[in-house]
Amino acid sequence: MRQFSVTESKLCGAIQLPSSKSQSLRAILLGSLGAGRTTIKNCPPFEGTLSMIEACCSFGAKIHIEGSTVQIEGVGGRILQTENVIDAGNSGIVLRFCTAVGALASKPVVITGDYSIRHQRPMKQLLKGLRELGVQADAMRGDEYAPVILKGPLRPGTAFIEGSDSQPVSALLIASAFAEGPVEIFVENPGEKPWVDMTLGWLDFLQIPYVNHSYEHFRLQGRALYNGFDYAVPGDLSSAAFPIAAALITGSELLVKNIDLDDSQGDKEFIFNLQKMGAHFTINRQAQTLLIKKGNILRGKTIDMNNCIDAITTLAVVGCFSIGETKIVNARVAREKECDRIKCMATELKKMGGDIEELEDGLVIRQSKLSGGMLNSYNDHRMAMSLALAAMGAKGPSIIGPVDCVGKTFPTFARDFSALGANIREIS
Repeated sequence: MRQFSVTESKLCGAIQLPSSKSQSLRAILLGSLGAGRTTIKNCPPFEGTLSMIEACCSFGAKIHIEGSTVQIEGVGGRILQTENVIDAGNSGIVLRFCTAVGALASKPVVITGDYSIRHQRPMKQLLKGLRELGVQADAMRGDEYAPVILKGPLRPGTAFIEGSDSQPVSALLIASAFAEGPVEIFVENPGEKPWVDMTLGWLDFLQIPYVNHSYEHFRLQGRALYNGFDYAVPGDLSSAAFPIAAALITGSELLVKNIDLDDSQGDKEFIFNLQKMGAHFTINRQAQTLLIKKGNILRGKTIDMNNCIDAITTLAVVGCFSIGETKIVNARVAREKECDRIKCMATELKKMGGDIEELEDGLVIRQSKLSGGMLNSYNDHRMAMSLALAAMGAKGPSIIGPVDCVGKTFPTFARDFSALGANIREIS
């Protein structure tokens, strides 16, 4: 088991963001559903992208990887069966999206994943929506988690789902585009809207028509067919949170590269929330850079995290280094990620001396002097990296593990931060 050993640090220099996991996974899936050849550039073989590639190959796509370029021969919108059981690994997107796409097939499809997928990622709403569209869709253990078994095809009709988690909504939108006729989706309590916007942006790009009434009612006409496309994956704005927060926590000057604030990724709102707390950035949209200068004084605010939910672990750390009280609200869905990020982040920061209170839908964090400690990542990549940031601003050494999970989105995290001057190294 690999771990991070981290001590108090100062940073300087420039860092290049890795490619967006969320955009990569959508590009691979939609390229596989297209007709003809798709070329995706800047798509490194992360754990999640490999899981999606294997799933799409099982659906019948032919995929070739050369470095960070992925070449796909798509299936033309027709899923007949799967070659094998689909293993989503640790990816909620692969689990939900491929479950919905697998429902297009007329023969049984089985989808499973790792322990977190089988115990932490609920499937109840997506399975309910698929059943309402004529699919036999069941959790094989009789609960609301994977493994799930499906037998389509998904038929024209109407589905009703609860939408606080955006992934089931996005999954149904994608699958419904390929149904044999019109589909209507009614969504109660729509949340994480920027992530739904990301999916809708792909439908726009592929010229797939739809109607969106306030994220509560969608209509798609089905029978989507489009040619393959060329796409370059932008930088991951979720991963941008880590170097930006690290610079603020350690009082360092840092340049972040490959940061496209015009992309649809929701986690760019994290940057705007930090500005509300007093952070000052120099943003060059043309060069796609963001400069954090020294001397920022952060003050706690009440932050609605629903539009940038993946940044909750990072903001919790920033709150410890901000004057006054930081209150994170509207983040209930964070309890259903790779781990219960609300509970787990409160537990680990308390070990370090953090003054932090757990709410049902968020956290209250007060300015704290953190000390190093033995910290648990819960096999969650964002937990591991956020705790590493906390350790960079803490007195005394910290050991964080396991950290193999970091490969899901930022495999060069330790190396890149070490190059910036961080006192971080991987140990066994």
